[in-house]
Amino acid sequence: MGNLTAACHRAVFSKLFVFPRILVFPLILILPIFLTGVINIKNYKPIVSYPHWRRRLMACGVPVQNDPIIKVSNLKTYLVGSYVEHRQEEKNIRTIAIVLRNESTKYHCFLCCNGKNVSIPANYSIHSDHFGFEYGTADITCQLPELCTTPTHLAITSQSHKKDRYSQDIHTFQPVRNQQKQEVFPYNFTVCISVMYDYDNVLELVQAMEMFKILGVQKVAIYKTSCHPDTQKVLDYYVRQNFVELIPWHVASYVNVSRGWNKTLSSGELHYFGQIAALNDCVYRYMYQSRYVALQDLDELILPINNKTWPELLPELERKYNRKLGFEFEAYFFPLSIMDLKPEYSPASWKKVTGVNILEHVYRLSNDPKEFNNFKVIVNPRLVFSTTVHGFLQSVNDSIRVDPAIAHLYHVRNISGEILTKRSIVRDTRLRDFADRLIPAVSKVLQQALDVY
Repeated sequence: MGNLTAACHRAVFSKLFVFPRILVFPLILILPIFLTGVINIKNYKPIVSYPHWRRRLMACGVPVQNDPIIKVSNLKTYLVGSYVEHRQEEKNIRTIAIVLRNESTKYHCFLCCNGKNVSIPANYSIHSDHFGFEYGTADITCQLPELCTTPTHLAITSQSHKKDRYSQDIHTFQPVRNQQKQEVFPYNFTVCISVMYDYDNVLELVQAMEMFKILGVQKVAIYKTSCHPDTQKVLDYYVRQNFVELIPWHVASYVNVSRGWNKTLSSGELHYFGQIAALNDCVYRYMYQSRYVALQDLDELILPINNKTWPELLPELERKYNRKLGFEFEAYFFPLSIMDLKPEYSPASWKKVTGVNILEHVYRLSNDPKEFNNFKVIVNPRLVFSTTVHGFLQSVNDSIRVDPAIAHLYHVRNISGEILTKRSIVRDTRLRDFADRLIPAVSKVLQQALDVY
């Protein structure tokens, strides 16, 4: 028995001795690889704090950030998104950026091509619509060289690539989108919303989303800075449905943004949270994903008068006007202070959430045809090179104002008493024609997303 026990002890000891060797031997093999990876990346410090999973996304040895905003080293330049431009004779990459307008510099595009790095000079132009703010939207463009016709990622530097400045200049790559020119699109209509900040109008958000669905929209892109927790629950609900894409929009972490468009009335260095940069990014982001994009806000709805949906409306407009145009929809203001309260348009469950009930606002102000009246657009994005809040700065063709009797913009907003006294008021109940479908759809979302009955 003693010999048997000793043999057992020797066997156990032998296994205990062998087991670590089984673990150590592979570690010896992979340790140099691991250390090499550490050596390669330890000098590169991303300008933002990456979650642990994002740190593993690398291109040409540099961390990749998929979301805006990326700061260019040593400059007051912030990158939004990079896209292949297929519509010009020489294919190039257009990077939408936010720049300090009085800062003069020479940019270089730093391209990642098949694991190799290529640096080429870039040109830039600042959009004319900046409303007098210190910062403005800009396009940074670089022609694709023969040795790099399909770069996967891009960074912008303030000078050409030098080995001794590699770790200082190139902190973060961003993906180059729109690699392929498409003729078939997954979406017919996409709505671009820019920008959402401190948003707590939960009821109107749900009503807008469900109205978009009724009108024939398949995707809504929202550039989001901040919102109320209940708003986030609703957004998460629509993200799970693959109806909403949320693009993080944290430009306020870098630039002193304005909360208005008029610099004399709103302090800050950048117009309205960088709205114009977001709109331009959305046009390019969905250029080959959507047949049309609508550039508007959440408190606005483009309502057809004789049609029920946008898929019915757009062919009519293209027949009447032109296929290769943007379509302007004149805004009619429905004052928040004037309400038409009827219980059939205001279910009890809706009163449990914050926000405006758009079905209670059916009185609009008349427009003066002699004055400029605001509008928002629906357009084939492949016709647009640069856009602004109302209309385009550069496009294949111009845009045209749609006859308000065919379709117009329903805009619920605060209106000053001075304006109310100058305009006549018209009863307009077109929105309520959609109530039979809208009311049950909104109630269902409030129940599922917020547990409101």
